[in-house]
This record gives sequence, C-alpha cells and structure tokens, in this order.
Amino acid sequence: MIRVGIIGGAGYTAGELIRILLGHPDAEIVFVNSTSNAGNKISAVHGGLIGEIDMLFTDQLPLDTIDLLFFCTAHGDTRKFIEANTLPEELKVIDLSMDYRIEADDNPFIYGLPELNRRAICSSRYVANPGCFAMAIELALLPLARYLMLNDDVYVNAITGSTGAGVKPSPTTHFSWRNNNISIYKPFTHQHLPEILQSIRHLQNSFKSDINFIPYRGDFSRGIFVTAVVKNTVDIEELYTIYREYYEADSFVHVTEEQIDLKQVVNTNNCLLHLEKHGDKLLVVSCIDNLVKGASGNAVHNMNLLFNLKETTGLRLKAIGF
Repeated sequence: MIRVGIIGGAGYTAGELIRILLGHPDAEIVFVNSTSNAGNKISAVHGGLIGEIDMLFTDQLPLDTIDLLFFCTAHGDTRKFIEANTLPEELKVIDLSMDYRIEADDNPFIYGLPELNRRAICSSRYVANPGCFAMAIELALLPLARYLMLNDDVYVNAITGSTGAGVKPSPTTHFSWRNNNISIYKPFTHQHLPEILQSIRHLQNSFKSDINFIPYRGDFSRGIFVTAVVKNTVDIEELYTIYREYYEADSFVHVTEEQIDLKQVVNTNNCLLHLEKHGDKLLVVSCIDNLVKGASGNAVHNMNLLFNLKETTGLRLKAIGF
C-alpha cells in the first residue's frame, strides 16, 4: 500500500486527487494538509466527497509516515517548501505546480508526461506534473516532432473551463461574468509555452519556429479543447499511422477519425486526438479534462509509474456524458 500525503488540500486539483485516490486499490491517504482549513472536515470543503471520506484537514506534516507526497500548492510554494525543509531520503514527490517543470542543472525533477518520459519517470524520485494547457498541446504535437515534421510556425487556439483558474474567486471566474461569455488571456505569452517548447525539442531539437498560442476562457467548468494548425505535406492516412504508432503503448491517448467533443473526456484521464488535412495544412484537435488528465489523473498515472503498478490502476474513470 502506498501511503500518501497531500499539501495544499483545499483547491480543485487536490479535491480531484483525493477523489481518485479514494478509489485507488493500492493507495492510502495518510494526511491532507491545509493551514487555512486545519481541523475542518475535508468533505466540508470538497462537497462531492460527502459520504466518501471522514478525515479532517491538518496543519501537521508527518512526512516520515508516508511514501509519496503530492504538492497541490500555488506556484512558487513547492520550491519554497523544499528549499526550507529536509525531506526523508526515500520519500517520493509529485509536484502539480509549475515550479520544477523547466529543466535546469539544479532541478532534480523529471517532467512528468508519461507519453514522453515514461522510462525516466519510472526510475525517478521527484516528478513535475505538466500544466493542463501544455499537456493537451504537447499530446497534439509530439508525434510530429518525433518524425521531425515541425518545420514551420504552429498556430494553437485552446479554450479552458473556469476550474483552470483555481478555486480562489476572481473577476474572470465569477459566474455572472463567465456565463454566456468568452474571452482571451495572455495571447502569445502564456506561462505554459516554455514547457511545451522544451518537450517538442526533446524529440526535435531543430525546432526553431514559433508556437502562436491563443488561450480562451470558456463558459463551462472543466475541460480543455485545442486546435493546432501546422503546414504538412504528408497524406492523412500516413499521419494517422504515425499518431497511432506513437501512442500505441499509451493507455490514455486515443486517436480517432471521428469528430471529437469535450464531453467525451470530462471526468476521465483520456486525451482524444483527431486529425484533418486541408490542402497543405494539418489540423490536430485535442481534448482533455483539465482537472484529471491535465492535473490529478496524470499525477496518479505518475504515481503508478513510480511504484511499478499497472498504469491504469485507479484511473478507469467514466465520462460524464449528457
């Protein structure tokens, strides 16, 4: 049994992580840390867990009682914690913030995208979970990078649900503003661009073009829907073969010739990919649940790899549908 601790337990990703771990046959939640909610019932904050868990949030950190520590903290807080504390030597860490996603000489974390770094994750101690936008865009582009087919600018539009902005209310997450509305934010400058470029260059070091990324705020709660357009002269049948071969060993990425939509992936750890050719332009459509595949589900996938479990353990989640 994998004994698990969670730091930053009050946010959306933590709530989703707890939900998934409660259904995992090989994981036991030992503590959920939240200084602002210490002593409160976890189900009082995460209402969807009423009847599922009786634990209380704690402000204690009994790190010597666990095998794995998840950080569901705000960006910057994981680095502060690790720099200020000595972790037990055998403790494994999965960080859902963006603090350690970019490679550096002083960074011991492996970028936790199983579809790119499976072998490295299996033998690592520290894993940096990808960003949700980055996940959906990388999965759309990695097969092209693998075959050195990204030789021009890439144009990406992607829309995300309001949970992508976190649990803390803001003017752009308030229901009366977000409902029946759409807007862009951080065009061409989104914080996930560096990790996307890093992943592409792992497979195609020669990629020097731009990824022109326009993120959108959607008027729905969860999910990410991506369209990526790049010039490509290969016929569509060969491209489908390339994508299917790339993801042949992957349990959660599914390539389909059918049109795809967001409801097909919400509440699951799946990514759906659809390809179309229009002249010399290739359109790749990618969709994921931002809280599951884009965050907590992928983190549990990484946990399974770290502890040599079957990758799908605890992650056979069903789509919400209609």
